[in-house]
Amino acid sequence: MGMKQRLEVVGAVVRRDGRFLLGQRPEGKSQAGRWEFVGGKVEAGETLEEALARECREELALEIRGVRVCAAVTHEYPDRIVHLTLLECVPAPGSEPVALEHRRIGWFSPEEIPGLPLSAADAALLPSVLAFSEDASTERENML
Repeated sequence: MGMKQRLEVVGAVVRRDGRFLLGQRPEGKSQAGRWEFVGGKVEAGETLEEALARECREELALEIRGVRVCAAVTHEYPDRIVHLTLLECVPAPGSEPVALEHRRIGWFSPEEIPGLPLSAADAALLPSVLAFSEDASTERENML
């Protein structure tokens, strides 16, 4: 039994009007049919922020702004170990997400997300994401 492949992965926590953007993984990929925060592998030499911006362009045709680390987890799947960092961000003005690689994408409220079949690493981070986003929205309201 060889060493499991270790992957450094980023995901985008994109929020608008209190709803979160999720993508449904396509057929033929691991965790097919499960919902996730959209993102992907960090390439050699990339920062987490650079990887996230590239993945959002490649998978969603989305330009993002205001990126900051939200939560992270290491999850062991049967075939590999994934270190997932979720980064909160907002769509750039006029930029709308398109499902380029996912079966479909959708905006979901915090109440709807727990009822979705989520990928394991995303499910592990969900409580942290919802708590972080709640704190962040309170912060923003206090700044206005």
